[in-house]
Amino acid sequence: MSLMSKLGLRALVASCLIAAAGAAHAQLNILVAGVGSTQFPIATANFVNEANSPQPISAIVRQDLERSGKFANIDAGSTPVGENDNVDLGSWKAKGANAFVAGSVNQLANGQYEVRFKLYDTVKQQSLGGLVLVSPAGGLRMSAHKIADYIYQKLLGVRGVFATRLSYVVKVGNRYQLQISDSDGQDAHIALSSPEPIISPVWSPDGTKVAYVSFERQKPIVYVHDLPTGRRVIISDQKGNNSAPAWSPDGRTLAVALSLTGNTQIFAVNADGSGLRRLSRSTAIDTEPTYSPDGKWIYFTSDRGGQPQIYRMPAQGESAGAAQRVTFTGNYNTSPRISPDGTQLAYISRTGGGFKLYIQDLQSGTAMPLTDTTHDESPSFAANGQYILYATQVNGRGVLAAVSTDGRSRQILSIQGGSVREPSWGPFMQ
Repeated sequence: MSLMSKLGLRALVASCLIAAAGAAHAQLNILVAGVGSTQFPIATANFVNEANSPQPISAIVRQDLERSGKFANIDAGSTPVGENDNVDLGSWKAKGANAFVAGSVNQLANGQYEVRFKLYDTVKQQSLGGLVLVSPAGGLRMSAHKIADYIYQKLLGVRGVFATRLSYVVKVGNRYQLQISDSDGQDAHIALSSPEPIISPVWSPDGTKVAYVSFERQKPIVYVHDLPTGRRVIISDQKGNNSAPAWSPDGRTLAVALSLTGNTQIFAVNADGSGLRRLSRSTAIDTEPTYSPDGKWIYFTSDRGGQPQIYRMPAQGESAGAAQRVTFTGNYNTSPRISPDGTQLAYISRTGGGFKLYIQDLQSGTAMPLTDTTHDESPSFAANGQYILYATQVNGRGVLAAVSTDGRSRQILSIQGGSVREPSWGPFMQ
């Protein structure tokens, strides 16, 4: 089997190479490997009554802002500051902070926790508002992520993604686990455990489901997994290989790569598994489909030109218009992903014997590498389009990494003593 013919199942090879991880609920550890060229200085004080909270809210907020690469944390000292306290904004400006955050955490009579905070602009000497968030103890980390999202958007003008989630696959002993975590790799839980590989997870647009390929029946089958209930539905169990699911923006359809007709081609299927229809029509191998955010196009990998390249065709298939080649930098490009605003293409390019994450401006066609690693795979855009999550290797071990789309900010997410693969960054949650 050629390299190209393995693309639809490329994650199987990666999964089989995963070393055994440690604890079943091992958390991802984050190392910020780079920062942006311009960082916004901000001071986040300890919240009032935070010492009695199950989660260190202010510390989580600071960690979120730091790993974004967009903020520089100014030491706010150890004295808690509440959202209604009188704050000398001039003194914080003098300490180098252009913004200041204060807040409180209180347990309510029903056992829930109420988190309040306020964001200040120290330069303009004014409040930028705040939030009141109520959650059970288990929701406090998400409350902290929502605070960081509020700060990110107010100060940078772009919606934050700290309150989104990640999915990825690890191997524990002789079992494969599909895990779901917060965007910082914490609060991880197992959605599915199987003795056979699980590959290619991808989030539904509403963030309640994950489609993936499982080998639990000794062949690749596409499932849709409802996360709140744990209920699973088989979406594609056709003859041959069923691989590379991708959701349409409205969540009603999935594109899949099937070898039903011999050579792997792209098909569409309704989200309940009905209505299978063929989309690509070539004598080559067409695989790894992904929809454009407006739902008008499907980008995919094909070797119809001799070597793997990225193409696009109408979402209705090649019967509605011929496929057009999109990538022209390099002679081996795979794994297309389109940014949420539809302006950029992330993909993996084979260069110098290695595989690197590239980003291409779809209007100009200009492409550039984003990483200095050589085993990159499985790119996935953050919901705000500012970062790309991908799998790679560091010191011979599989890790997840995230890089800003300008390449300036990087972070490595790893599991102690183990490897992790198959990342997918979830959408904004409603």
